[in-house]
Amino acid sequence: MARIKNPIIPGMAPDPSILRVDNDFYIATSSFHWKKGIPIYHSKNLADWKLITYVLENRNINLQGTNTPAGIWAPHLSYDMETNKFWLAYSHMQNMAGREFNADSFAMSADSIYGPWSEPLYLTSIGFDPSLYHENGKHYLAILEWESRVGYQAPGTIVIAEINLESGELVGKWHEITRGFTTRGCIEAPQIYQHDGCYYLLAASGGTGYAHGVEMGRSKSIFGPYEANPANEPILTASPKHLFSLGDPDAGHFEMYNPTSKIQKAGHGSMVETKNGEVYIVHLMSRPLPNTKLNPLGRETAIQKFHWTKDGWLELADGSNLAKEEVEITDIQETNTKIGSFDIDDNFDNPEYDLHFMTPYSSQNDKWVMLDKKAQKLRIYGRNSFFSQIDPSIMATRATAFKYYVETKIDFCPDHYSQTAGVGLYYDSNNWLYARLCLADNETDIVLRVLQAYQGERKDHIYNEAAVKDKHVYLRIEYNFGKAIIKYRLSSTESWKTLGEEIDVSYLSDEGVNGEPGEIGGFTGLFNFIGATDAYQRKSFADFDYYRVQNED
Repeated sequence: MARIKNPIIPGMAPDPSILRVDNDFYIATSSFHWKKGIPIYHSKNLADWKLITYVLENRNINLQGTNTPAGIWAPHLSYDMETNKFWLAYSHMQNMAGREFNADSFAMSADSIYGPWSEPLYLTSIGFDPSLYHENGKHYLAILEWESRVGYQAPGTIVIAEINLESGELVGKWHEITRGFTTRGCIEAPQIYQHDGCYYLLAASGGTGYAHGVEMGRSKSIFGPYEANPANEPILTASPKHLFSLGDPDAGHFEMYNPTSKIQKAGHGSMVETKNGEVYIVHLMSRPLPNTKLNPLGRETAIQKFHWTKDGWLELADGSNLAKEEVEITDIQETNTKIGSFDIDDNFDNPEYDLHFMTPYSSQNDKWVMLDKKAQKLRIYGRNSFFSQIDPSIMATRATAFKYYVETKIDFCPDHYSQTAGVGLYYDSNNWLYARLCLADNETDIVLRVLQAYQGERKDHIYNEAAVKDKHVYLRIEYNFGKAIIKYRLSSTESWKTLGEEIDVSYLSDEGVNGEPGEIGGFTGLFNFIGATDAYQRKSFADFDYYRVQNED
């Protein structure tokens, strides 16, 4: 027996979908405006998780112009034992203005979790959060049907239909299932399971904020009618007090913050059963900065142990519905999880750069970044400013701790004031911090300066700069519970020097990026990055010797 501490996947890893095939466990998570899309994590023991691949390659999707927090939502993994194929369903959220929530849903298949994956098969535009269920050669699609009419219960209705996975066409009609099994409202993310002769529908509720939860209904027929769990409460949540919120289309529900729990926003669950019949649910969660309701690491992945009651309902192992920070995994004896397991140290001396690197708002073009194998450097060509949602030249990795540093060495020789290169912290195109090499005002010398985006506003720290005479510099950003310090040195033998004052970057969080108190402005998460800009001739480039992220908490 081993005890593991949540989250099992720290940093932006929301909407987890878990799947077991033989002795292997896999989790897929949402990727929003980031590519490559839909990361897949692997484990043998439910405790130690490693990023192994992505499903959506550059050829599959164009994310230019994606507004926060649209993009790739809620992937669902399944396995068809009739054909021995992996399936993945997902939504591409393209518009959220006017609460229209226009999304196309697709499915892809592969013989191996590593691919190659088929081209996306269009399924529907009825809503979002699709999932597939396979049984006796038939396939069923469950999804939230989005409601945009005035006076109707929002956000909509869970519907199920049989679907032909060769053509993507429905077989028959949509069947309305439920608008919620509890009074929390905001039903979404339906997933179908079978146990002891019944179909079980697992769903998220309460909105992806502090009232989030996982609820359940069951039926003898896949198309219903489904009876609700008689407790009339979520089977999993971080805030178990009662909430009546029917008709609320979505909300942060900050009043449901639980001051007694280190885990918040527990919801959007996915169930798995081990070979020995033990039941676990993985789910998203958040960890606010101390004494705040700001969540810079976004929504992370956690795990909880469940059991079936004598009445045929799932409940947590301790009989409650409160998400736990620590969980016993009884199928394994020990784990390898330790502080530092999500550190990154890439010297760019391998055939490929680190798998954790992602880039925002990307098109199919990836010629702006390349490994110089001879020099063992990563070369990044500058493109649009980081305010742009069209192809910024950013190579980023998820922040996974509240205290860490990100560090690199840069060689760069600009000849125009728009050409820059550096290291930074990034949430989206309107919210970031960037320590960059650029031309001084005399347009001859090279200096180190800091540029910041705060809710779309440009903040140039023009009174703090350092001369860089040899066209290269070592840069480090130290992140400490929402505060950032920029450090630099001109050679590896020098001591680190601080540039300017400590900067408050706690706004780089789900609740801090849109300026409206009491609302969730996004639900992605903080990233660290190296990158470059060039609004001149698009010919300048920077060479990075290494990229290092060292977690300390």
